[in-house]
Amino acid sequence: MVLDASPGGQPGSGDTPAVRARRGLLVVGSFVVLLYLIEMVNIALFHSLNRTFGLRPRSLDGILDILTFPLLHANLTHLMSNTLPLIIFGFLVFLSGLRVFITALAASWLASGIAVWLIGGSSVTVGASGLVFGLFSFLLVRGFVNRNWWQIVLSLMLFMAYGGILFGVLPTVASFVSWQAHLGGAIGGVVAALLLSTRRGRPLAAGR
Repeated sequence: MVLDASPGGQPGSGDTPAVRARRGLLVVGSFVVLLYLIEMVNIALFHSLNRTFGLRPRSLDGILDILTFPLLHANLTHLMSNTLPLIIFGFLVFLSGLRVFITALAASWLASGIAVWLIGGSSVTVGASGLVFGLFSFLLVRGFVNRNWWQIVLSLMLFMAYGGILFGVLPTVASFVSWQAHLGGAIGGVVAALLLSTRRGRPLAAGR
C-alpha cells in the first residue's frame, strides 16, 4: 500500500490511502477544471491567449511563457485529449503524497518548457501533454528506482495500457505535436523519480 512514513517511521494518523485518494481527486480534478475554465476564456477571446502566453522558443520573453504554456490549448479537442491521462496519472502520483505530486508536476512542467524553449520549432507551443508525459514517466520508472515491487507492477500495467504514447517523444511521429514538450516532460518525470527515491538514506519501505 502507498504510505508516507512519519519521522518515527509510522504512517501519520489520518493520512490513510483513502484520505489521499479523496485529496488526489480534489487536487487533480480542480487543476483540470482550471484548464477548462481557461480554455473557455480562451475560446471567448478567439484563442488570443495562446499568442500572448504560449511558449515562443529561444525568445527572451518566452522564458516566462514556460510558466503558462501548459495551461493553454489549441482548442477544446486538444484539451480533451489530455484530460483523461492527466487525471489518471496525476491521481496515481498523488497517492504517494502532495509533496511527491508537486515535485513530479513541477519537474515535468519545468523540463518540458526548457526543452521547448531550447529546441522547439518556430511555432508557439501550448498544451499540458508535457505534464502527461512527465507524470507517466515518473510512474514508469519510480518502482525500479525504489526497487518496490508494487510500484513495478503498476508501472508494467500502465506501460501495457498507455505505453504507445511514448512514441510521442520522437520527432518523426507527427509534425503537428510538440515532441520537444513530450521529451522534456518525460525527462522531468525521470528526474523527479530519482530525486524522490526512497532508497536514499533509509531502507526500502512498503511503498511510496
